[in-house]
Amino acid sequence: MKKVGIVACSDAQKEVYRGRNEELVRFLESIDYEPILSSCIYAAEGVFSGTPKARAEQLMSMFADPDVEEIYDISGGDVANQILDDLDYELISRSRAAFWGYSDLTTVINAIYTMTGKASVLYQIKHMVYSNSTELQKERFLNRDELFSPAFRFVQKNAMKGIVVGGNIRCFLKLAGTGYFPDLENKILLLEAYGGRVPQMATYLAQLKQIGAFEKVSGIILGTFTAMEQNNCIPNIVTLVKEYARPETPIAVTRDIGHGDDAKAIMIGKEIEI
Repeated sequence: MKKVGIVACSDAQKEVYRGRNEELVRFLESIDYEPILSSCIYAAEGVFSGTPKARAEQLMSMFADPDVEEIYDISGGDVANQILDDLDYELISRSRAAFWGYSDLTTVINAIYTMTGKASVLYQIKHMVYSNSTELQKERFLNRDELFSPAFRFVQKNAMKGIVVGGNIRCFLKLAGTGYFPDLENKILLLEAYGGRVPQMATYLAQLKQIGAFEKVSGIILGTFTAMEQNNCIPNIVTLVKEYARPETPIAVTRDIGHGDDAKAIMIGKEIEI
């Protein structure tokens, strides 16, 4: 039996999601997993499932358990970065457990890499129970080779190699100016977004330029930009990024990474070669 943790380090889960979360637990149990649930999942006060310290302590209890192999964060939203100062990064570096999350958990994933060198998984495990792709996602979860095999298409140059950092562009930039922001030198910068159209993306990209990101990275991966695509925004994200990236920087796009319920997974903090 594989022991795993379930946490919610960002916004509290609404009570209406309890049934889906219980369905996720049942599925994990059906494949011989043993899920251990955080006590900070559902709303205790407004958007919070607990204080930042309490949420961090629940996550650390999972990392501290020598039998826990994977930790799945089922939340998203805005407040995940509140917990960063209360994490024990030395313990995390020694733990066998790998952290999984997406969207606002971009902050935690990149902080873990920056502070420990340890890779985490950008993926929302709840896609297996609440999306239009539940059966497909369950099949991928059971076949990890398929889960971790996003397809890429180059829109500038034709090859790249390096350690992947980044994730959701809005949430990634919460780390800028902090000790949790990763060193971007020779890294591959992954960017995706759920909300936000051209003005928001333009300002995020300007900030990345102003902190020297585009001079340092060895490649850029663009996942899905949901709101921009749904609204057929012009210029599109590729055009916007090319205005900031160096002409010699490889840029690849993928439909397989982002907020789509059919999204695949990618390791943040691990080298990739395309």
